[in-house]
Amino acid sequence: MTTDVLTYTLEGTTAVLRMDDGKANALSDAMIDALMAALDRAEKEASAIVLAGRPDRFCAGFDLKVMMSGPENAKALLTRGSALLMKLYGVPLPLVIACTGHALAGGALVLLTGDVRIAASGAYRIGLNEVSIGLPVPVLAMELARDRIAAAELAKATLQATIYAPEDAARAGYVDAVAPPADVMGKAMEEAARLGGLSRTAYAATKVRLRGKTIRHIEDTLQSDMESILKG
Repeated sequence: MTTDVLTYTLEGTTAVLRMDDGKANALSDAMIDALMAALDRAEKEASAIVLAGRPDRFCAGFDLKVMMSGPENAKALLTRGSALLMKLYGVPLPLVIACTGHALAGGALVLLTGDVRIAASGAYRIGLNEVSIGLPVPVLAMELARDRIAAAELAKATLQATIYAPEDAARAGYVDAVAPPADVMGKAMEEAARLGGLSRTAYAATKVRLRGKTIRHIEDTLQSDMESILKG
């Protein structure tokens, strides 16, 4: 399965999803559609998922052209993107993320949905920059950060819009490990094989217990929070 923005391959029992739109790997309508379809396919034929970008670029967040084209277009993209993030966060299969480069704003949120996250070392930027560009951190982003970011770093990561280098991102909780760029995919595949060997039923049921409450809270507050942000 290959689209203009995503390649899906089944390598053994691991579904490998590689984002590459030739630019910043933005969460555009096309990217969201491709990722949703790939996740649906993976649930049918794989035991684990690896999600990667291309060298130097993991994901730059929501498509700015759409976000700047009017409040209705922005709301539609954010609604669809939020559904994608919740699907990633709650997918019943193990989700390993190979952070191959920069991951900002919505790209950092994609990182927070992974079960194991391995980042490439290098001069890459990872973090939530909303406050620095004059936007409040949405409830969805705040709750994902609250779940995954170290308590001592949470205010820095959200309120202070701190952007981290990969090694500091590991300390903060955006990623679990850092490896040389050439090794990132190999290590991600190793983790996927390890997690994919666990009981699928037990893994899925435990993830519901771990993340279900957060997902319900995000979904219950999504529309009102989005309207508040877009009006503001």
